[in-house]
Amino acid sequence: MVGLTTEEIPPARPVIGEAEIAAAVRVLRSGRVVQGPEVAAFEEEFGELVAGRHCVAVNSGTSALQLTLMALGFGPGDEVIVPSFSFAASANAIRLVGARPVFVDIEPGSFCLDPAAVAAAVTHRTVAILPVHLYGHPAAMDRIMAVADRHGLAVVEDAAQAHGAALTGRPVGAFGTAGCFSFYPTKNMHSLEGGMVSTADGELARTLRLLRNQGMEQRYANEIVGANMRMTDVAAAIGRVQLRQLPEWTEQRRANAKLLDSRITGMVTPPVADAARHVYHQYTVRVPGGRRDAARRRLTELGVGNAVYYPTPIHRLRPYLAEDGRPGPWVLPETDRAAAEVISLPVHPSVSQQDLERIAEAANLAGGAR
Repeated sequence: MVGLTTEEIPPARPVIGEAEIAAAVRVLRSGRVVQGPEVAAFEEEFGELVAGRHCVAVNSGTSALQLTLMALGFGPGDEVIVPSFSFAASANAIRLVGARPVFVDIEPGSFCLDPAAVAAAVTHRTVAILPVHLYGHPAAMDRIMAVADRHGLAVVEDAAQAHGAALTGRPVGAFGTAGCFSFYPTKNMHSLEGGMVSTADGELARTLRLLRNQGMEQRYANEIVGANMRMTDVAAAIGRVQLRQLPEWTEQRRANAKLLDSRITGMVTPPVADAARHVYHQYTVRVPGGRRDAARRRLTELGVGNAVYYPTPIHRLRPYLAEDGRPGPWVLPETDRAAAEVISLPVHPSVSQQDLERIAEAANLAGGAR
């Protein structure tokens, strides 16, 4: 029986082991610390995760999104369709290039973009769709790509939470024009901080390499106006170590989620779409009926760390409100419902079998809390 405890099972736990430390020290001693051989090796090795696509390493997942939209030439007057139920970076990248995010609703099961809502939102100003593979569940890319192909739109996958996720055997990051990954410390794998863009378009990859490095491929031979969004070799070396461990960690996350699925009855466990490979960046349950906050308090009392991703949809955040302070024209009932009901529970590889039993029992007790 779970009892009151101060020993909390954390909702996330970044892995920084001796192998990561040794890799960082090796690079520091080499003196090649920025945009060197480690970055090139990391890009090549990461390509195996995205069906052999070109990969371009950058300094964050947000930079990956922003640079991709820049490389595609999007800017003022353009519209990009994106979910509001995501981290703000998904929409921030659109605004940072001067384009307008058009928010559409999600499917209640996957928490990802609803393809029917996407189709309904396309206008003559639409240039791209930016689906988010939220919590590690792939978006409905087959149906989203059909919409994009019908209208000639680019597709930029936000795969920040979905390293190794797949749909019908095809990995995320290998569907659209480009895929963007994050290596923040709490992701399924990390490089302390960093990001990656995957693309099948060699010219787009070259443009991205220019943009991340002040617009130059050769030193002082600037070809375009660029930025400084390079990945360090220290980060790349850590990322290479983590990438080798990713398959084992992913299977552990999936096994942990399976056990929680079988034990939790007091909350709505996360469904998985047909032919989808969920990699459980977060194990996200629902607590309907206005009981979410009470459930979270009870979970905390029982020593189970938990979090809400995301309590406020992007279209309700201050930078995205209309001039009168209202959320604008967006009517997103599934987005609002998810934001009021979701709780993410620990599922990371560091949780033990005993931890999982505690999490499940606590979730069942908390599910009825009021």
